[in-house]
Amino acid sequence: MSRPSRGATETMAGPQLILDLGHRPALGREDYLVAPGNQVAVDWIDRWPDWPQPGLALYGEAGAGKTHLTQVWRSRSGAVALDPDALSTREPPELIGDARACVFDAAEALWQSAAWKEDGERRLLHVYNMVSQRGGHMLFASRAAPARWPIALADLRSRLAALPAVALGPPDEALIEAVLVKLFADRQLAVEPAVVGYLLRRMERSFAAARGIVDAIDRESLRSGRPVTVPLVGEVMAREGFGEGES
Repeated sequence: MSRPSRGATETMAGPQLILDLGHRPALGREDYLVAPGNQVAVDWIDRWPDWPQPGLALYGEAGAGKTHLTQVWRSRSGAVALDPDALSTREPPELIGDARACVFDAAEALWQSAAWKEDGERRLLHVYNMVSQRGGHMLFASRAAPARWPIALADLRSRLAALPAVALGPPDEALIEAVLVKLFADRQLAVEPAVVGYLLRRMERSFAAARGIVDAIDRESLRSGRPVTVPLVGEVMAREGFGEGES
């Protein structure tokens, strides 16, 4: 029996955060997953445009969900996405046009760029001032808070350090469990609670790991025509290096 068409999902009620879980196109149909580790950040995104400063910084380890939040905010605000290459080759008026919102995901890439020390700081300060003068906002996402960024330009350093900085903790077990269930459901894969429990005991606790594991399980189930069971999951985890892979 073939699976139903993928992509149909139920939407949980309530004014919660939209999180794209990676299987359907980003910012497609809405799914809502909020947990203690991201609740404060979600509240800030929901509060926009009523921010007390011209920007906000989100920080946390890889897999904490920063990119998902920046995608949600970009969709709501119409923000221009900027990156180090753009800052190294183009002046701010050309970069942002008449935009009133900008987003920098993985902001640590800015000062890791070879061109950053020459013109990057000057251009970023110019972008910041332009957006601020327009009454707009900027959103930064990185692994460390702006106060710890290696910024040499004093004016830029002081502006970034003054922004509200919100930490995102790693997803807890309850959130990862919900993500796993959701990812399996998106693929029309019926799984027993024992399968999810098996994964939770062995996998890295991150959104990226959850997506990778479920994708590999899905591919193996399709290839072999086998249902998703603990033995199949164990084989996939052992082969793909996701965990212990015990069955």
